Amino acid sequence: FLSQLISSDADGAIQRAGRFRVENGSSDETTDFTPGTWRRTDVHLENPEYHTRWFFKYFLGKVHQNYVGTDAEKNPFYLSVVLSDQNNQRVPQYRAILWRKTGTLKISLPYSPTKTLSVKSILSAMNLDRFEKGPREILNPEIQKDLLVLEEQEGSVNFKFGVLYAKDGQLTDDEMFSNEMGSENFDKFLNLLGDTISLQGWAGYRGGLDTKNDTTGINSIYTVYQGHELMFHVSTMLPYSKENKQQVERKRHIGNDIVTIVFQEGDDASPSFKPSMIRSHFTHIFALVRYNSQNDSYRLKIFSEESVPLFGPPLPSPPVFTDHQEFRDFLLVKLINGEKATLETPTFAQKRQRTLDMLIRSLYQDLMPDLHKVPFSPQNMLNRRSFSDVLPESPKSARKKEEARQAEFVRIGQALKLKTIVRGDAPTSLVTTGLCRKEPWESQSFCSSFPYEIVCSDSWGQSLLVATEAAGVMLLDAPDPVLLNTDTQTLPVQVFDKSMVVKQMHILEPQDLLITRADKGKDARLYVYRLSTLKRGLEERQLIRSKYDSRENKLEKTKGCHLYSINTHHGVELRIVAAIRNKLLLITRKQPRPDCLSAVAMVTGPPESPVEEFQYIREICLCDPPVVMALVDGPTGENDNMICVAYKHQFDLINESTGEAYRLHHVDANRVNFVAAIDVYEDGEAGLLLCYNYICYYKKVCPFNGATPMIQSNASDFHFSWNQMPNAIVCAFPYILAFTTDSIEIRLVVNGNLVYTAVVPELQLTASRSDIYFVSSAPVNAASNSSSRDTSSHSSPQTPTAYEMPVFPSPLGDGKPCPTSTRQEESTEGMYSGLQWFAVW
Repeated sequence: FLSQLISSDADGAIQRAGRFRVENGSSDETTDFTPGTWRRTDVHLENPEYHTRWFFKYFLGKVHQNYVGTDAEKNPFYLSVVLSDQNNQRVPQYRAILWRKTGTLKISLPYSPTKTLSVKSILSAMNLDRFEKGPREILNPEIQKDLLVLEEQEGSVNFKFGVLYAKDGQLTDDEMFSNEMGSENFDKFLNLLGDTISLQGWAGYRGGLDTKNDTTGINSIYTVYQGHELMFHVSTMLPYSKENKQQVERKRHIGNDIVTIVFQEGDDASPSFKPSMIRSHFTHIFALVRYNSQNDSYRLKIFSEESVPLFGPPLPSPPVFTDHQEFRDFLLVKLINGEKATLETPTFAQKRQRTLDMLIRSLYQDLMPDLHKVPFSPQNMLNRRSFSDVLPESPKSARKKEEARQAEFVRIGQALKLKTIVRGDAPTSLVTTGLCRKEPWESQSFCSSFPYEIVCSDSWGQSLLVATEAAGVMLLDAPDPVLLNTDTQTLPVQVFDKSMVVKQMHILEPQDLLITRADKGKDARLYVYRLSTLKRGLEERQLIRSKYDSRENKLEKTKGCHLYSINTHHGVELRIVAAIRNKLLLITRKQPRPDCLSAVAMVTGPPESPVEEFQYIREICLCDPPVVMALVDGPTGENDNMICVAYKHQFDLINESTGEAYRLHHVDANRVNFVAAIDVYEDGEAGLLLCYNYICYYKKVCPFNGATPMIQSNASDFHFSWNQMPNAIVCAFPYILAFTTDSIEIRLVVNGNLVYTAVVPELQLTASRSDIYFVSSAPVNAASNSSSRDTSSHSSPQTPTAYEMPVFPSPLGDGKPCPTSTRQEESTEGMYSGLQWFAVW
């Protein structure tokens, strides 16, 4: 799936240029939208600091606990834990950060007023179970300063970019750096980038420029974009020397920028810039910009050093922008994402890891004397309450001394937070562009009040077929747009009574088919129905169907089925795999060809039940019952179709034809919570997203060699961690969404980078095969939309006020949550309580 971005355009949207990767969009302006070409609405900062810098946002200046310990390899680690409210959404939860030499791990854990959470259980959730020295609490409030320094190793929140002016026909860096002045078009471009500021006495982010003696020029270009201060090293604004042909002073700044914009005069027929023209081992990304005065547009091309991971947004097709504000928005996001991606290359990552290791060990050495003091002595800043509860409330036995210590702890943290804000290094996310666009994941209400708990559902046209435990299966019609802002809503239509307890369902409208798994245990079976028959029954107001009425619709051999899966790309042939304990039953359904239809069938139509159209192919025995299944289509469909199954501590691939099993991925954890296996087969190559615990692992399975898949480490394999344990995963290119108990975490499929987190109390995903439907107990507050649409001045978030202990309200009422949905074609208005939906984009 990673390579999809590289190979998506037939005319070569991404090519190779020496050690650089070239992203060129498509030259064909009539090209339709394809999965490899993102739309212009998909312009997002990846891993926005406001969402990723947890310690600054959730811990600093608030009551929290910090622990120190050493793992089984004697490497020191630190653990920070806080009980916080998600964006004031009345959703209390624990947040934990584990600091190790290899990097930081951040997770959220649900809060329960009746169940205390221990440090041991938190570390276990982070897959750290063995210690050389168990964790002990650090009471010294100064530890906050050290941990903030550790977090800042993730990278700067402010950026410096080079801007190099090149005249038409200039092909060497000496020629480009020797341009004493730019052109009218270049000045117009600089005005688009930002404001011209005087360096003398400049108090903001300076990007390495001299703000006292004008040794690096008199003026520069500066702007603030979504909370990031950006300083541009403009070649024509840096000091020029007539005697020095190499312009060393200019190269000293631009040559040491990770990302450089090259503004090249001339039309497309002129010789084009190549990265080899610039002698720099430090610059990893070049953004080539050309201006076309005939149609007042900008064309963009991106050169990325081969080791830089893929980053978005991909260039539109063609990469031409007539809207200048849209171009600025796209370019700045591309530059910021590019620099962040560069910091993940081996060169920078190893340097960061060495620095982090040194800082952690140094801090541990500073704390070593306290490890040998008497516990709870006044001088001891390490508390021996290892594996203690992490609730921030003081125990009843703790008197004024503990309260005074906590107040001092918070005061020091707030002062440190304010200092970071004033310094300009705060990870804020404030929009200064004035652009307010709708995001594709904004949802709208589908049903504001639904009285039953939903087990599963699937979309049927504009309606939703909903299965409940208590009331059977009902059809909910889409809300009337005219009545969206009123209390009026369409009543659900009963389809099956409560004797049909449906646990899984799939609606396949092109095949006129409804597949369900009903009942549980030994009585569970698969049932198949024609949608046209059900629809006719509803229109003619026939009796509501019961389990007895469905006896002709059950697939007999599936008795005891606890799980089933269907192939995504079913085209001509639909394949179903039913899991019956540790046995897999492969079932297919082939559409009859028109020349094979009998004369009777052509007159009377097909029989009401489609059961006879299904055939049992074979049984496959496994060593354990599968927890998760996914069908993987082979490129030919002849003996190369596979089944991905998850059980015990592993994901295996099973050949449908031979039953042979191949180990796909072993899970190295004491406890495994399998979430999903998602088929991302594309262009003759199969790939799988394997999701378990907090991890999402992409594994390429290609090429197929006859009946045997080639399973081996691939450069395109990657993995990332969710911040909260998902209950369900949905892939809606270019995004992958994790649905947790109280949030929707949205990342990019191609690299796993975080884009957005929405707080949704008491969340439950109900359907996702076409549009996405979910249930929530409360509307999603606009306060959670902090990543891209808060309008604010350049000054940082509100300064922390007086010390307060966290207080959480009682549970969110007794009413049942109501469903919501999200359409995946166009964005919609704000969030609502109840059943909500958004369209699959």
